Amino acid sequence: MLKIRPSLWWQVGALLAVIALVLALSRYVPVGNFIEGLQERVMSWGAWAAICYPLLFAACNVLLLPGGILAVGGGFFFGLWWGFVIVLVGNLIATAISFALSRSIARRWFRQKFSGNPTFRALGPAVERESWKIILLSQLHPLFPTSLLNYFYGLTRIQFSTYMLWASIGRVPGLFLYVYVGTLGQFAVRIMRGKSYPRIIEYWIWGGAFVTTALLLVLLGRLAYRAIQTSQASASFTRTGTGTGRPVRNIV
Repeated sequence: MLKIRPSLWWQVGALLAVIALVLALSRYVPVGNFIEGLQERVMSWGAWAAICYPLLFAACNVLLLPGGILAVGGGFFFGLWWGFVIVLVGNLIATAISFALSRSIARRWFRQKFSGNPTFRALGPAVERESWKIILLSQLHPLFPTSLLNYFYGLTRIQFSTYMLWASIGRVPGLFLYVYVGTLGQFAVRIMRGKSYPRIIEYWIWGGAFVTTALLLVLLGRLAYRAIQTSQASASFTRTGTGTGRPVRNIV
C-alpha cells in the first residue's frame, strides 16, 4: 500500500547524520561551546524568536522540505513545553496555507500530480466515506508525509475547519516526540558543559519517558495503518458495485 517510506527515512537519516556529525566534530572542535552560543543567541531575540521560528517551520512544511530537524530544534532552543507550542503553531500555519493553496490557486496542478499516485488514489474513496477518521489516522501514521497530505486533502470536499481540527490532533504525538528529542539534546549539552549533574534516577526518568513516547507513537502508527487498510478495502468494495452502499466517486 505505502510507497512513501523515503519521506520518513530521509528525516530520520538527516537527524542521525547531524548527531553523528556533532559527535565527530566534538573530538576536534568545541562543539559544546558553539551549540550553547547558538542557543543563547536565539534566546536573546526574545519575542522575535517565538515569532520567527514557527514561521520558519511553516515555510519548510509548505515547501515540502524536511521539518523534523526544526521540530527537534524547537525543543532544544525553547525547552519541552514552549518548544512544543511553538512547533505546533508553525505546523498549524503550514497546514492552513497548504490546504488553501491546494483548494484554490494550485488546485488543477495538484490534482494532476496526485492522480498518478496509487496510494493517494486508493486513499480518496476512504476519505469520502470516513473523512475525520481517515484524517486523524493518516496524521498518526509515521509513514505518511504530513506536509504532502495538506495538499491532498485540499482537493477533497472536507471542510477547512474539520481538517484543521483533526489534522492538528493527529500530529500532536509525533511533534511532541520530535520536541522531546530536542529537549534531550539540550540536557546533553548542559551535561557536556558541566552545568548539570543529574542523578541516576533522572537519566531513567528522561530515558523512560522518551522510550514510552516513542513506543506509543509506533503503536498508534500500527493501529492507524490497519484502520486505513480496512477503510480502503471497504471503500473499494463499495465502489466496485458489489457492496450494498452507494458507489463512491474517486475524488483525486
